[in-house]
Amino acid sequence: MLADLSAADLEAYVARVRADLDAFKARGLKLDMTRGKPSPEQLDLAEGMLALPGNRDHFSEAGEDARNYGGLQGLAEVRKLFSGPLGAPPERVVVGGNASLAMMHDVIVWALLKGVPGSARPWAKEDEIAFICPAPGYDRHFAICEEYGIRMIPVALTGHGPDMDKVEELVRDPAVKGMWCVPKYSNPSAESYSDETVRRLAAMKTGAPDFRLFWDNAYVLHHLTDSRHEVLNILEECAAAGNPDRAFVFASTSKMTLAGAGLAFFAASEANVKWQQARAFKQTIGPDKLNQLRHVRFLRDEAGLVAHMEKHRALLAPKFKAVTDALEARLGDTGAARWITPDGGYFVSVDLAPGAASRSVALAKEAGLALTPAGATWPYGKDPLDSNLRLAPSFPSLADVKAASEGIAICMALACAEVEQTKRRKEAA
Repeated sequence: MLADLSAADLEAYVARVRADLDAFKARGLKLDMTRGKPSPEQLDLAEGMLALPGNRDHFSEAGEDARNYGGLQGLAEVRKLFSGPLGAPPERVVVGGNASLAMMHDVIVWALLKGVPGSARPWAKEDEIAFICPAPGYDRHFAICEEYGIRMIPVALTGHGPDMDKVEELVRDPAVKGMWCVPKYSNPSAESYSDETVRRLAAMKTGAPDFRLFWDNAYVLHHLTDSRHEVLNILEECAAAGNPDRAFVFASTSKMTLAGAGLAFFAASEANVKWQQARAFKQTIGPDKLNQLRHVRFLRDEAGLVAHMEKHRALLAPKFKAVTDALEARLGDTGAARWITPDGGYFVSVDLAPGAASRSVALAKEAGLALTPAGATWPYGKDPLDSNLRLAPSFPSLADVKAASEGIAICMALACAEVEQTKRRKEAA
Protein backbone atom coordinates (compact mmCIF):
# COMPACT_ATOMS: atom_id res chain seq x y z
CA MET A 1 0.00 0.00 0.00
CA LEU A 2 1.44 3.36 -0.99
CA ALA A 3 -0.08 5.04 2.04
CA ASP A 4 1.80 2.64 4.33
CA LEU A 5 5.25 3.23 2.83
CA SER A 6 7.80 5.27 4.74
CA ALA A 7 9.00 8.46 3.10
CA ALA A 8 12.23 6.76 2.02
CA ASP A 9 10.43 3.73 0.65
CA LEU A 10 7.96 5.93 -1.23
CA GLU A 11 10.83 7.88 -2.76
CA ALA A 12 12.48 4.62 -3.84
CA TYR A 13 9.20 3.38 -5.29
CA VAL A 14 8.79 6.56 -7.34
CA ALA A 15 12.33 6.22 -8.65
CA ARG A 16 11.71 2.61 -9.72
CA VAL A 17 8.46 3.43 -11.50
CA ARG A 18 10.03 6.42 -13.26
CA ALA A 19 12.79 4.16 -14.49
CA ASP A 20 10.19 1.71 -15.78
CA LEU A 21 8.40 4.55 -17.56
CA ASP A 22 11.65 5.75 -19.14
CA ALA A 23 12.27 2.23 -20.42
CA PHE A 24 8.74 2.10 -21.84
CA LYS A 25 9.21 5.47 -23.57
CA ALA A 26 12.38 4.18 -25.19
CA ARG A 27 10.29 1.66 -27.11
CA GLY A 28 8.88 4.56 -29.15
CA LEU A 29 5.32 3.26 -29.28
CA LYS A 30 2.35 5.24 -30.61
CA LEU A 31 -0.89 3.67 -29.37
CA ASP A 32 -4.46 4.95 -29.04
CA MET A 33 -6.94 3.80 -26.39
CA THR A 34 -9.35 6.75 -26.58
CA ARG A 35 -12.60 5.54 -28.19
CA GLY A 36 -14.56 2.31 -28.08
CA LYS A 37 -14.48 1.53 -31.79
CA PRO A 38 -14.78 -1.98 -33.22
CA SER A 39 -11.49 -3.31 -34.53
CA PRO A 40 -10.95 -4.17 -38.20
CA GLU A 41 -11.23 -7.85 -37.24
CA GLN A 42 -14.64 -7.20 -35.69
CA LEU A 43 -15.81 -5.35 -38.78
CA ASP A 44 -14.60 -8.28 -40.88
CA LEU A 45 -17.12 -10.48 -39.07
CA ALA A 46 -19.86 -8.69 -41.01
CA GLU A 47 -17.98 -8.49 -44.32
CA GLY A 48 -20.53 -10.82 -45.88
CA MET A 49 -23.16 -8.13 -45.48
CA LEU A 50 -21.57 -6.08 -48.25
CA ALA A 51 -22.80 -8.57 -50.86
CA LEU A 52 -26.36 -8.45 -49.50
CA PRO A 53 -29.26 -8.26 -50.07
CA GLY A 54 -28.08 -9.34 -53.52
CA ASN A 55 -29.16 -8.85 -57.10
CA ARG A 56 -32.97 -8.61 -57.39
CA ASP A 57 -33.36 -9.42 -53.70
CA HIS A 58 -34.96 -6.16 -52.69
CA PHE A 59 -38.43 -7.12 -51.46
CA SER A 60 -39.51 -7.42 -47.85
CA GLU A 61 -41.69 -10.20 -46.48
CA ALA A 62 -44.68 -7.92 -47.07
CA GLY A 63 -43.65 -7.34 -50.69
CA GLU A 64 -42.33 -3.82 -50.15
CA ASP A 65 -39.66 -2.68 -52.59
CA ALA A 66 -36.78 -1.70 -50.31
CA ARG A 67 -35.27 0.47 -53.04
CA ASN A 68 -38.14 2.94 -52.86
CA TYR A 69 -39.48 5.59 -50.49
CA GLY A 70 -41.70 4.83 -47.51
CA GLY A 71 -41.69 2.48 -44.55
CA LEU A 72 -41.00 5.20 -41.97
CA GLN A 73 -41.11 2.83 -38.99
CA GLY A 74 -38.85 0.24 -40.60
CA LEU A 75 -39.40 -3.20 -42.10
CA ALA A 76 -41.58 -5.50 -40.00
CA GLU A 77 -39.06 -8.36 -40.09
CA VAL A 78 -36.29 -6.10 -38.78
CA ARG A 79 -38.47 -4.84 -35.96
CA LYS A 80 -39.33 -8.45 -35.13
CA LEU A 81 -35.66 -9.51 -35.19
CA PHE A 82 -34.67 -6.88 -32.61
CA SER A 83 -37.89 -6.94 -30.61
CA GLY A 84 -36.43 -9.30 -28.00
CA PRO A 85 -33.25 -7.34 -27.22
CA LEU A 86 -35.26 -4.09 -27.13
CA GLY A 87 -37.94 -5.51 -24.88
CA ALA A 88 -40.84 -4.22 -26.95
CA PRO A 89 -43.30 -5.76 -29.42
CA PRO A 90 -42.47 -5.07 -33.09
CA GLU A 91 -45.27 -2.52 -33.45
CA ARG A 92 -43.57 -0.39 -30.78
CA VAL A 93 -40.11 -0.50 -32.37
CA VAL A 94 -38.77 2.10 -34.82
CA VAL A 95 -35.74 1.42 -37.04
CA GLY A 96 -33.61 4.45 -37.80
CA GLY A 97 -30.31 5.19 -39.51
CA ASN A 98 -26.89 3.99 -38.43
CA ALA A 99 -26.58 5.89 -35.12
CA SER A 100 -28.72 5.64 -31.99
CA LEU A 101 -26.98 8.82 -30.82
CA ALA A 102 -28.65 10.64 -33.70
CA MET A 103 -32.05 9.33 -32.59
CA MET A 104 -31.37 10.47 -29.01
CA HIS A 105 -30.33 13.89 -30.27
CA ASP A 106 -33.47 14.24 -32.37
CA VAL A 107 -35.75 13.14 -29.54
CA ILE A 108 -34.28 15.79 -27.25
CA VAL A 109 -34.56 18.50 -29.90
CA TRP A 110 -38.17 17.51 -30.63
CA ALA A 111 -38.93 17.56 -26.90
CA LEU A 112 -37.45 21.05 -26.67
CA LEU A 113 -39.48 22.29 -29.64
CA LYS A 114 -42.69 20.31 -29.27
CA GLY A 115 -42.79 18.69 -25.84
CA VAL A 116 -43.50 14.98 -25.38
CA PRO A 117 -46.75 13.15 -24.58
CA GLY A 118 -47.86 14.57 -21.23
CA SER A 119 -46.10 17.94 -21.67
CA ALA A 120 -48.01 21.12 -20.93
CA ARG A 121 -45.69 23.02 -23.26
CA PRO A 122 -42.44 22.50 -25.21
CA TRP A 123 -39.51 21.91 -22.91
CA ALA A 124 -37.76 24.99 -24.30
CA LYS A 125 -40.63 27.11 -22.92
CA GLU A 126 -39.86 26.01 -19.37
CA ASP A 127 -37.88 28.32 -17.10
CA GLU A 128 -35.18 25.68 -16.74
CA ILE A 129 -34.53 22.11 -17.85
CA ALA A 130 -32.26 19.67 -16.03
CA PHE A 131 -31.16 16.08 -16.62
CA ILE A 132 -29.84 13.61 -14.08
CA CYS A 133 -26.52 12.21 -15.29
CA PRO A 134 -25.13 9.11 -13.57
CA ALA A 135 -21.37 9.58 -13.45
CA PRO A 136 -18.98 8.40 -14.61
CA GLY A 137 -21.00 8.24 -17.81
CA TYR A 138 -21.02 8.64 -21.58
CA ASP A 139 -19.47 11.89 -22.74
CA ARG A 140 -21.65 12.16 -25.84
CA HIS A 141 -24.82 12.08 -23.74
CA PHE A 142 -23.44 14.97 -21.77
CA ALA A 143 -22.42 16.80 -24.95
CA ILE A 144 -26.03 16.83 -26.20
CA CYS A 145 -27.22 18.40 -22.95
CA GLU A 146 -24.44 20.97 -23.00
CA GLU A 147 -25.19 21.85 -26.62
CA TYR A 148 -28.79 22.77 -25.79
CA GLY A 149 -28.29 24.37 -22.40
CA ILE A 150 -29.76 21.52 -20.36
CA ARG A 151 -28.37 21.67 -16.82
CA MET A 152 -26.71 18.42 -15.83
CA ILE A 153 -26.82 16.99 -12.31
CA PRO A 154 -24.27 14.23 -11.67
CA VAL A 155 -25.32 11.30 -9.48
CA ALA A 156 -22.92 8.67 -8.22
CA LEU A 157 -23.09 5.05 -9.35
CA THR A 158 -23.19 2.34 -6.71
CA GLY A 159 -22.17 -0.80 -8.60
CA HIS A 160 -25.85 -1.63 -9.13
CA GLY A 161 -26.85 1.56 -10.96
CA PRO A 162 -27.30 5.15 -9.79
CA ASP A 163 -27.76 6.18 -6.17
CA MET A 164 -31.53 5.88 -6.11
CA ASP A 165 -32.05 7.79 -2.87
CA LYS A 166 -30.42 10.79 -4.54
CA VAL A 167 -32.28 10.24 -7.81
CA GLU A 168 -35.65 10.08 -6.05
CA GLU A 169 -34.84 13.28 -4.23
CA LEU A 170 -33.81 15.12 -7.39
CA VAL A 171 -36.77 14.12 -9.56
CA ARG A 172 -39.18 15.88 -7.22
CA ASP A 173 -38.03 19.10 -8.91
CA PRO A 174 -40.32 19.83 -11.90
CA ALA A 175 -37.31 21.23 -13.77
CA VAL A 176 -35.81 17.72 -13.95
CA LYS A 177 -37.19 16.45 -17.24
CA GLY A 178 -34.94 13.50 -17.98
CA MET A 179 -32.23 11.09 -16.95
CA TRP A 180 -29.54 9.32 -18.95
CA CYS A 181 -29.27 5.59 -18.28
CA VAL A 182 -26.92 2.96 -19.71
CA PRO A 183 -28.52 0.07 -17.83
CA LYS A 184 -26.42 -2.88 -18.95
CA TYR A 185 -22.61 -2.92 -18.81
CA SER A 186 -22.68 0.84 -18.28
CA ASN A 187 -20.29 3.14 -20.13
CA PRO A 188 -17.71 3.19 -18.63
CA SER A 189 -18.21 1.44 -15.29
CA ALA A 190 -19.52 -1.85 -16.81
CA GLU A 191 -22.06 -2.24 -14.00
CA SER A 192 -25.64 -3.34 -14.65
CA TYR A 193 -28.74 -1.96 -13.00
CA SER A 194 -30.22 -4.19 -10.30
CA ASP A 195 -33.86 -5.23 -10.29
CA GLU A 196 -34.49 -2.87 -7.37
CA THR A 197 -32.92 0.05 -9.26
CA VAL A 198 -35.04 -0.57 -12.37
CA ARG A 199 -38.24 -0.87 -10.36
CA ARG A 200 -37.52 2.32 -8.43
CA LEU A 201 -36.77 4.22 -11.63
CA ALA A 202 -40.05 3.01 -13.10
CA ALA A 203 -42.17 3.82 -10.07
CA MET A 204 -40.59 6.95 -8.54
CA LYS A 205 -42.68 10.09 -8.11
CA THR A 206 -41.52 12.91 -10.37
CA GLY A 207 -42.26 16.61 -10.21
CA ALA A 208 -42.42 16.78 -14.01
CA PRO A 209 -45.38 14.80 -15.41
CA ASP A 210 -43.48 14.48 -18.69
CA PHE A 211 -40.24 13.16 -17.16
CA ARG A 212 -38.38 10.69 -19.41
CA LEU A 213 -35.76 8.00 -18.90
CA PHE A 214 -33.35 7.99 -21.85
CA TRP A 215 -32.60 4.26 -21.69
CA ASP A 216 -29.51 3.75 -23.87
CA ASN A 217 -29.23 -0.03 -24.00
CA ALA A 218 -26.10 0.15 -26.14
CA TYR A 219 -24.51 -3.05 -24.80
CA VAL A 220 -27.57 -5.27 -24.51
CA LEU A 221 -25.84 -8.24 -26.24
CA HIS A 222 -22.20 -7.30 -25.64
CA HIS A 223 -21.11 -10.01 -23.20
CA LEU A 224 -17.47 -10.71 -22.39
CA THR A 225 -17.94 -13.73 -20.11
CA ASP A 226 -20.42 -16.51 -19.39
CA SER A 227 -21.78 -14.33 -16.58
CA ARG A 228 -24.48 -12.73 -18.71
CA HIS A 229 -26.18 -9.90 -16.92
CA GLU A 230 -29.93 -9.57 -17.35
CA VAL A 231 -31.70 -6.29 -16.67
CA LEU A 232 -35.43 -5.99 -16.05
CA ASN A 233 -37.55 -4.76 -18.95
CA ILE A 234 -37.94 -1.04 -18.27
CA LEU A 235 -40.96 -0.66 -20.55
CA GLU A 236 -42.84 -3.41 -18.72
CA GLU A 237 -41.83 -2.08 -15.31
CA CYS A 238 -42.95 1.45 -16.18
CA ALA A 239 -46.29 0.17 -17.44
CA ALA A 240 -46.78 -1.91 -14.29
CA ALA A 241 -46.01 1.13 -12.14
CA GLY A 242 -48.59 3.26 -13.93
CA ASN A 243 -46.00 5.27 -15.89
CA PRO A 244 -46.22 3.67 -19.36
CA ASP A 245 -44.74 6.66 -21.22
CA ARG A 246 -41.73 7.18 -18.95
CA ALA A 247 -39.02 5.33 -20.92
CA PHE A 248 -37.45 5.99 -24.30
CA VAL A 249 -35.34 2.93 -25.20
CA PHE A 250 -32.46 3.20 -27.68
CA ALA A 251 -30.02 0.68 -29.14
CA SER A 252 -28.07 0.04 -32.34
CA THR A 253 -26.05 -2.51 -34.26
CA SER A 254 -23.07 -0.15 -34.51
CA LYS A 255 -20.91 -2.50 -32.43
CA MET A 256 -22.58 -5.62 -33.82
CA THR A 257 -22.28 -5.36 -37.60
CA LEU A 258 -20.73 -2.38 -39.41
CA ALA A 259 -20.21 0.66 -37.20
CA GLY A 260 -20.72 3.17 -39.98
CA ALA A 261 -23.55 1.25 -41.64
CA GLY A 262 -25.57 -0.24 -38.82
CA LEU A 263 -29.16 0.19 -37.68
CA ALA A 264 -30.44 2.32 -34.81
CA PHE A 265 -33.59 1.60 -32.81
CA PHE A 266 -36.14 3.45 -30.73
CA ALA A 267 -38.67 1.54 -28.61
CA ALA A 268 -41.31 2.96 -26.32
CA SER A 269 -44.99 3.05 -25.42
CA GLU A 270 -47.63 3.34 -28.11
CA ALA A 271 -48.09 7.05 -27.37
CA ASN A 272 -44.36 7.73 -27.52
CA VAL A 273 -43.93 5.84 -30.80
CA LYS A 274 -46.78 7.79 -32.38
CA TRP A 275 -45.16 11.01 -31.16
CA GLN A 276 -41.74 10.01 -32.55
CA GLN A 277 -43.20 8.98 -35.90
CA ALA A 278 -45.15 12.23 -36.24
CA ARG A 279 -41.91 14.18 -35.81
CA ALA A 280 -39.87 11.89 -38.09
CA PHE A 281 -42.52 12.18 -40.81
CA LYS A 282 -41.47 15.81 -41.26
CA GLN A 283 -37.81 14.84 -41.40
CA THR A 284 -37.60 11.97 -43.87
CA ILE A 285 -39.59 10.07 -46.49
CA GLY A 286 -38.17 6.80 -45.26
CA PRO A 287 -35.06 5.03 -43.96
CA ASP A 288 -32.48 2.93 -45.80
CA LYS A 289 -34.52 -0.25 -46.14
CA LEU A 290 -31.88 -1.99 -48.25
CA ASN A 291 -29.58 -1.84 -45.24
CA GLN A 292 -32.40 -3.20 -43.11
CA LEU A 293 -32.82 -6.13 -45.53
CA ARG A 294 -29.07 -6.63 -45.49
CA HIS A 295 -29.16 -7.10 -41.72
CA VAL A 296 -32.06 -9.55 -41.84
CA ARG A 297 -30.45 -11.62 -44.59
CA PHE A 298 -27.14 -11.74 -42.72
CA LEU A 299 -28.31 -12.28 -39.13
CA ARG A 300 -31.50 -14.22 -40.02
CA ASP A 301 -32.99 -14.51 -36.52
CA GLU A 302 -32.24 -13.80 -32.87
CA ALA A 303 -30.21 -17.02 -32.58
CA GLY A 304 -28.08 -15.82 -35.48
CA LEU A 305 -27.64 -12.47 -33.77
CA VAL A 306 -26.50 -14.12 -30.55
CA ALA A 307 -24.08 -16.41 -32.44
CA HIS A 308 -22.65 -13.39 -34.23
CA MET A 309 -22.05 -11.63 -30.91
CA GLU A 310 -20.19 -14.67 -29.64
CA LYS A 311 -17.66 -14.06 -32.41
CA HIS A 312 -17.21 -10.51 -31.14
CA ARG A 313 -16.72 -11.84 -27.64
CA ALA A 314 -13.94 -14.16 -28.81
CA LEU A 315 -12.04 -11.17 -30.19
CA LEU A 316 -12.73 -8.77 -27.34
CA ALA A 317 -12.38 -10.87 -24.20
CA PRO A 318 -8.57 -11.37 -24.48
CA LYS A 319 -8.08 -7.62 -24.88
CA PHE A 320 -10.04 -6.84 -21.74
CA LYS A 321 -8.11 -9.49 -19.86
CA ALA A 322 -4.87 -7.89 -21.02
CA VAL A 323 -5.98 -4.57 -19.54
CA THR A 324 -7.07 -5.93 -16.18
CA ASP A 325 -3.99 -8.18 -15.93
CA ALA A 326 -1.74 -5.14 -16.43
CA LEU A 327 -3.66 -3.12 -13.87
CA GLU A 328 -3.45 -5.92 -11.33
CA ALA A 329 0.26 -6.47 -11.92
CA ARG A 330 1.19 -2.82 -11.47
CA LEU A 331 -1.53 -1.40 -9.19
CA GLY A 332 -3.05 -4.38 -7.41
CA ASP A 333 -1.07 -3.96 -4.17
CA THR A 334 -0.86 -0.16 -4.10
CA GLY A 335 -4.31 0.61 -2.68
CA ALA A 336 -4.37 3.60 -5.02
CA ALA A 337 -6.71 2.30 -7.74
CA ARG A 338 -10.03 0.48 -8.12
CA TRP A 339 -11.57 -1.07 -11.19
CA ILE A 340 -14.20 -3.63 -12.16
CA THR A 341 -13.29 -6.58 -14.36
CA PRO A 342 -16.07 -6.16 -16.93
CA ASP A 343 -18.53 -8.93 -17.75
CA GLY A 344 -19.57 -6.99 -20.83
CA GLY A 345 -19.54 -3.65 -22.59
CA TYR A 346 -16.68 -1.79 -24.20
CA PHE A 347 -14.68 -0.11 -21.45
CA VAL A 348 -12.63 -0.54 -18.32
CA SER A 349 -13.23 2.23 -15.80
CA VAL A 350 -10.42 2.97 -13.34
CA ASP A 351 -10.74 5.13 -10.22
CA LEU A 352 -7.39 6.43 -9.07
CA ALA A 353 -6.28 8.44 -6.08
CA PRO A 354 -7.90 11.90 -6.22
CA GLY A 355 -5.82 14.18 -8.42
CA ALA A 356 -4.09 11.37 -10.32
CA ALA A 357 -6.24 11.11 -13.47
CA SER A 358 -5.00 14.22 -15.28
CA ARG A 359 -1.41 13.44 -14.36
CA SER A 360 -1.80 9.88 -15.69
CA VAL A 361 -3.07 11.18 -19.03
CA ALA A 362 -0.17 13.63 -19.27
CA LEU A 363 2.40 10.93 -18.48
CA ALA A 364 0.78 8.59 -21.00
CA LYS A 365 0.96 11.25 -23.71
CA GLU A 366 4.69 11.64 -23.08
CA ALA A 367 4.99 7.87 -23.50
CA GLY A 368 3.13 7.84 -26.84
CA LEU A 369 -0.18 6.61 -25.40
CA ALA A 370 -3.41 8.45 -26.22
CA LEU A 371 -6.10 8.19 -23.54
CA THR A 372 -9.59 9.65 -23.21
CA PRO A 373 -9.13 13.02 -21.46
CA ALA A 374 -9.50 13.05 -17.70
CA GLY A 375 -12.94 14.38 -16.81
CA ALA A 376 -14.58 13.18 -20.04
CA THR A 377 -16.79 10.77 -18.11
CA TRP A 378 -18.36 13.61 -16.11
CA PRO A 379 -20.81 16.37 -17.07
CA TYR A 380 -19.06 19.47 -18.40
CA GLY A 381 -15.81 17.46 -18.51
CA LYS A 382 -15.21 18.17 -14.82
CA ASP A 383 -14.46 15.20 -12.59
CA PRO A 384 -14.64 16.72 -9.08
CA LEU A 385 -11.99 14.33 -7.78
CA ASP A 386 -9.89 14.12 -10.97
CA SER A 387 -9.79 10.39 -10.39
CA ASN A 388 -11.67 8.51 -13.14
CA LEU A 389 -10.21 7.25 -16.41
CA ARG A 390 -11.92 5.26 -19.16
CA LEU A 391 -9.84 2.71 -21.09
CA ALA A 392 -11.04 1.52 -24.49
CA PRO A 393 -9.22 -1.65 -25.63
CA SER A 394 -11.47 -2.72 -28.51
CA PHE A 395 -9.79 -1.12 -31.53
CA PRO A 396 -6.03 -1.86 -31.23
CA SER A 397 -4.62 -5.30 -31.91
CA LEU A 398 -4.19 -7.63 -28.95
CA ALA A 399 -0.42 -7.10 -29.04
CA ASP A 400 -0.90 -3.35 -28.98
CA VAL A 401 -3.43 -3.57 -26.15
CA LYS A 402 -0.95 -5.57 -24.07
CA ALA A 403 1.80 -3.03 -24.70
CA ALA A 404 -0.44 -0.03 -24.11
CA SER A 405 -1.91 -1.49 -20.94
CA GLU A 406 1.54 -2.04 -19.50
CA GLY A 407 2.46 1.58 -20.19
CA ILE A 408 -0.83 2.97 -18.91
CA ALA A 409 -0.55 1.03 -15.67
CA ILE A 410 2.99 2.37 -15.17
CA CYS A 411 1.74 5.93 -15.72
CA MET A 412 -1.12 5.43 -13.27
CA ALA A 413 1.20 3.98 -10.63
CA LEU A 414 3.60 6.91 -10.97
CA ALA A 415 0.79 9.49 -10.90
CA CYS A 416 -0.70 7.95 -7.75
CA ALA A 417 2.70 7.86 -6.03
CA GLU A 418 3.33 11.50 -6.93
CA VAL A 419 -0.07 12.43 -5.49
CA GLU A 420 0.83 10.62 -2.28
CA GLN A 421 4.13 12.51 -2.10
CA THR A 422 2.38 15.85 -2.65
CA LYS A 423 -0.20 15.03 0.02
CA ARG A 424 2.53 14.27 2.57
CA ARG A 425 4.41 17.48 1.76
CA LYS A 426 1.27 19.52 2.33
CA GLU A 427 0.59 17.76 5.61
CA ALA A 428 4.13 18.40 6.74
CA ALA A 429 4.08 22.10 5.78
